[in-house]
Amino acid sequence: MNRRNVFAVFEMLFWPAIGIFSVGLLTRFLNLTEETVTFILIGAICMNTIQIAQLDLSYALLYSVWSKSLKHEFIAPIRLGHILLGSGLMGLIRGFLVFLVMAVLSVGLFNMELSRPGAGGLAILLAGMFINAAIIGAVVLALVLRFGQRAEVAAWAFSYLMLLLCGLYYPISVLPAGVQVLAQFIPLTYFLEYFRHFYGFPLHFGRPLLYGFSLSVLYILISYAILLYTLRSAYRRGILLRLSE
Repeated sequence: MNRRNVFAVFEMLFWPAIGIFSVGLLTRFLNLTEETVTFILIGAICMNTIQIAQLDLSYALLYSVWSKSLKHEFIAPIRLGHILLGSGLMGLIRGFLVFLVMAVLSVGLFNMELSRPGAGGLAILLAGMFINAAIIGAVVLALVLRFGQRAEVAAWAFSYLMLLLCGLYYPISVLPAGVQVLAQFIPLTYFLEYFRHFYGFPLHFGRPLLYGFSLSVLYILISYAILLYTLRSAYRRGILLRLSE
């Protein structure tokens, strides 16, 4: 579907490039230090990478809802795990390509020093981004099975809400006190803080990777359990038939 859909390729390249250009030019206008420019560009890269990766997972059922063919998705001799694995791998591939495009543009046009954390730091950041994308995608799929086409707005809303709270373009210390507490329940908060500390920004949490991966595993298990429960409920309530022709 991605290979034959020119709009999917366009979306994968155009919006990330626009995001980097707009944010990068803003940092030039504000005459920020090199470290602060990197801080902000890391946020822009994360936002677009996660958005693209989670949309592939969310679209796994949304395409079938839009085409009124959801029941055929589950008549086929496959399980929910096959759908999640296939769409998740495609999201990982497309997300990684988006990351590469944005990283090259950031380094080439705005002198972003992406190599300071090393290969290990980059791998940890990528793992954090894709795990968070998988969590968002699983929650969106559960909402689709529960509410049908009305839940499609969640495919965009959840990722933007999470990125707003986790300190995408700013440290979470600038958030109101109550919102800072919410940010501590988002795994990406810890992955961003860990990556940015290589550029001289202080760690607000001890052992950020422990918290980040622990929350990620917990949320993955919870979201998958909710998705399984919602699918069984959809079978009982006839949701799959009502969303199909």
